[in-house]
Parts: sequence; C-alpha cells; structure tokens
Amino acid sequence: MMELWALVLVLACLMVLKYLRWLWRCRHYPPGPFPWPLIGSTWWTGLNLHKDTLMKLAKQYGSLSTLWIAQYPIVILSGYQTVKEGLIGHSEELSGRPVTNLLKIAFKRKGIVLSNGRVWKQQRRFGVGVMRQLGLGKKGMESQIQVETHRLVEVFASAKGQPFDPLLPITNSVSSLICVLAFGYRFSLEDKEFQEMIDAVDFLLKFGCTMCHTLFPSIFIHLPGPHQKALSFSQLVLSFARKEIEKHKEQTRHEPQDFIDFYLLQIEKNNPSSSFNEENLSETILELFIAGTETTATTLHWALLLMVAHPDVQEMEDVLGSSHSICYQDRKKLPYTNAVIHEIQRANYALPLGIPRRSIKDVHMNGFIIPKDTIVVTDLRSVLLDPKQWETPEQFNPQHFLDKDGNFVAREEFLPFGAGARVCLGEQMARMEIFLFLTHLLRNFRFQLPEGVTKINQEPVMGMTFHPVPYKVCAIPRSSSS
Repeated sequence: MMELWALVLVLACLMVLKYLRWLWRCRHYPPGPFPWPLIGSTWWTGLNLHKDTLMKLAKQYGSLSTLWIAQYPIVILSGYQTVKEGLIGHSEELSGRPVTNLLKIAFKRKGIVLSNGRVWKQQRRFGVGVMRQLGLGKKGMESQIQVETHRLVEVFASAKGQPFDPLLPITNSVSSLICVLAFGYRFSLEDKEFQEMIDAVDFLLKFGCTMCHTLFPSIFIHLPGPHQKALSFSQLVLSFARKEIEKHKEQTRHEPQDFIDFYLLQIEKNNPSSSFNEENLSETILELFIAGTETTATTLHWALLLMVAHPDVQEMEDVLGSSHSICYQDRKKLPYTNAVIHEIQRANYALPLGIPRRSIKDVHMNGFIIPKDTIVVTDLRSVLLDPKQWETPEQFNPQHFLDKDGNFVAREEFLPFGAGARVCLGEQMARMEIFLFLTHLLRNFRFQLPEGVTKINQEPVMGMTFHPVPYKVCAIPRSSSS
C-alpha cells in the first residue's frame, strides 16, 4: 500500500513539474487569464464566446492578450493601432490560417480562405485575377447587381406595405449574384435544389463552433449535435458545386463566362506543380457562397432594422432626380447616404471574430513574442468600436464619416474587410452590392414597424456571424406616402 501511495506521489510531482515547465515556456506570451491544467483559460471565458468577451479581455489585459484553450494559446489583437500593426506591419508573418482538426475535416485545407502556403498563394492570385476579368468593380458586375436590385424591389413591393420578414428575399438576391459569379447564371427561387443549398449556407453562417468542437473533434465527430448538421450541409453545398462543374465540363465555350470556366481552363494547363484541381475548385465555390452571402445579406438585414430604429436617416439626398438610375459612381454625389451605409457596417459589424490567422514565423509585437504556428485573432469589431478613434463608438452616428461641411470622409480605421495579405477577396463586390441594394430600397420604400410593435431588439444573435433577431418590417411605397 505504501508503494502505491509513493508511486501516486511521484506521478503527481512529475505532473506538477511538467506543468511548471510549461508555464515557464509560456512566459513570453502576452498576458491573459491564468491557464490552469487541462482547461486553460476557459474558466474565464466559458466554452462559448459572447459578443463582448474579447473587448472585456482587452480592457483587463491590454490590446495584446492571450487566451489558453487547454494547452493551446490564442493571441488576441484588439484596438485600431494593434490590429493595424498586426495586419499591415506584420502582414506576411500573420498570413497563415489555423490548421485545427475540425477545419481539416470540414475544409481539407483546400480553397482560398482556409488554405496555406503554396496552395493559398496560387489560389488567391488566381482568384484575384478572375475577379478582375469578370468585371469586379467594373460595369460588367455592376449590371448584374442592378438586375438583382430591381428584382428585390419587386419582391418588397409585392408585400403591398404589409409586415414581412426581409431576410429570405435578401439572402436569395445575394446568393443569386454568387451563382452568376460562380456558375454564369441565376437559379429560379422555386428551384428546390438551389433553395436547399441556400438553407445549408444559412445554417453554416449561423452555426457557432464551440471550443470543445475545435479541440476534440475526434470525440465530437462521433457524437450528435449541430456540428454534424454543419458538416452535412457543407457536403451538400460541395455536391451542388460538383454538379455545376460537371455541367461546365460538358459545354464547349470559346470564351470563359464565369469562375468555373476560368478555373477549368487553368486545370487544363496541367502543370504538375500546380494546386489547381476540381477539389480545390469545389471548396472555393463553398467559400464564395459562405463569405459572399455573409458580407452582404447580414449587413442589409441589419440595415433595414437600423432604418426602422432611426427613421430620420432614411431620406436620401435629393440630388439625382427620380428618373436617374442609380449607379455605384453616384456614391460620390450622395455623401450622407454613403456615410449611413458605412456607419451600418461599423456599428453592426457582421463577424464576431473575423477569420483567425496563424503566425508562420515568430512575431515580435509590443515587447512580446508570438511564436510560430500560434493562432492569432484580429478583433476587427474592437477596431470599429475603438473609443480612441470614434467619437460615439457605441451609438449609430453617420457623422463619423462626414466632415463639418457634410462631405464624406473615408477613414483608415474602417476595416470591416480586414487588411494586408488576407484582405477580403470580394471586398469591392460587397461594397457595390450594399450600396446599390440599399439605395434602391430607400428610393422606393419607407420602412417602419408593423402596427402595434413598439420595441426594436438590436441585440445580435451569435453564430459565425452577428445577425439580428428575426423581425418583420413594413415597406411603404414612396409614391403612396408622399
């Protein structure tokens, strides 16, 4: 019996010594909640992050801090100056993506957004080039967006001023544009397979992966739960993409018309060192739908809620004339409207965390070392709510983007699309969509709460995105209200 107790005591001492050695090796990391064995800092955060978790962390431990999930460090960059230094000053060093087990299962290190190294560089360079050739930021893509805005206006008008939920028609319109970009055509809203894909993308956007899912996928992959549905839905979208790829392979086109066309031509070059293959193409299409839908649909969903909450900002400047067809260039003539749109994105930023980075080499910042292969989260929400940069950060205030003469002011602190090597690939398309959709809706309708509804819930629901609690709105035609 004494020998057993002696063995237990020796093992306990060895574990304590190992833990103390681990603490000593971690001393160069930025400060944060004390990491206990096995659980790390989860005693401070809980297993799910909340909307203000990272901002509270920065307030207590500084703009460079560390959360420990078990023995894994996650370094958080908060506030404009620190995030700017990380994304721009250390752009290359922080250009990696985390390689967690769950991401390997779900995305297989393919595509553009979550790939690394040679694969990422080849895929991103190609993606940027194709976006340019498809007319991203030019008249070609703008004309497609214009068509979709008119369809959305017709859907809103069909409600005849009665209460309706705007989320589905907004999501359908945005997803239709991704279809045009990826496949070369839009789908009918009655298309069952397309609607199933939209529902799948919607679930993936709302799904919030917990720390347990990330750290212990070998366990959770065999257990029931929302992560199983998320994995199933990601496969559904991939299957949809593969069917479209097969259709494109059966067609003969002299000139490429869409993303798949360009990609298949690239595959045909058959360079042995190339990362271009149909699996990477399928994953890239999945990313286009998830990232492209989130950027615009969630922002527009927030926009209409804010229009109801702040009816005074619904009036566009009367400088274009009712017969003028609004184009993206008109933002320069509509400084107040442009400021309202930017403030919507600032005040109700859609992503709670952004997409985490990974340091591909040691990074020295603010007197601390971020070792190679550390997961780094750039808290863009803290940039957009930084009290050192914004006069009234917690309030919806379009004056943040206007000078004393009412002219629009572009601000470098406005970073909803990130910055540096991993800046959002579809930033220009998203900017164009948000401006054109919202200006067309505001020109045609005045938005108000349904009769009898007096409270507006602006608390976000947290998943992969911050999205509003479902709501209904009345779109009153301008002609009938004048």
